[in-house]
Amino acid sequence: MPSISDSKCILVVGSTAGIGRALALAILDLPSQPTVIVCGRRKERLDELVASHNATGRLKSVTLDVLSERNALKSSIEDIVNTYPDLDAVLFSSGIQRAFDFTRPDTIDLDFLECELATNYTSIVRMITFFLPHLIKLGEQGRPTFLYTVSSGLSIVPATGIANYCATKSAVHSLSISLAIQLKEKNVHVVEIIPPLVESELHDFEGTTQRLSNFWLSLEEYTKVTMEGLVRGDPYVPAGMVIEQHKQFEEGKLEAATKMHGRFKAMTQT
Repeated sequence: MPSISDSKCILVVGSTAGIGRALALAILDLPSQPTVIVCGRRKERLDELVASHNATGRLKSVTLDVLSERNALKSSIEDIVNTYPDLDAVLFSSGIQRAFDFTRPDTIDLDFLECELATNYTSIVRMITFFLPHLIKLGEQGRPTFLYTVSSGLSIVPATGIANYCATKSAVHSLSISLAIQLKEKNVHVVEIIPPLVESELHDFEGTTQRLSNFWLSLEEYTKVTMEGLVRGDPYVPAGMVIEQHKQFEEGKLEAATKMHGRFKAMTQT
């Protein structure tokens, strides 16, 4: 399977902080010397990132709100593709996390819940849909293209206190398997990145950073392990304790889904 080392130009959505930022900079340092486009809502952070890491001139930035109205989001993505016609890979790292206690239903803020669903899943599906015509076109011309999704180990074994977050990541996980199979014949390669608990400001909103810092994988170590998997061209890239969880609960699922896809395809063609 082709790997991230084959990418000439990659857009990292949600790269102003945390995993997205770390992976964007690690990809920038690949020997293949791709152009890396950092992308997010916070322009000041994007400007700081480019100003401090652009000695090579290969680091670009794009401001994008993934929660934009559908047509506005589509227009923004068309602008990105027109500006960067060499774009052959997109990594989706934007995400938020909220705690919900369903034993106290009166405390559930459905606006927060629906925003989490939109940020972590619906917007990803929209963006994939809008980027695919360009990626499929390049793929059909013989150039491998890539979609990198970011789910979570919590898509495999959920943490009940953040039930909706886990559900959104489970949706990304399932979608990734299906798209990997559907799009393979189009030379569009879908790779699922599956982090464990990782050092991140994602936890600041809930005030859990100090407690979780005793358990999480450092961002530096996580980035190293994940980049190794991406360079190998692995179809999914777990890290830390998720490696064992994935082996226990998920091993063989991609192959089983591939067989099921083949059976359904044969049935519709008869």
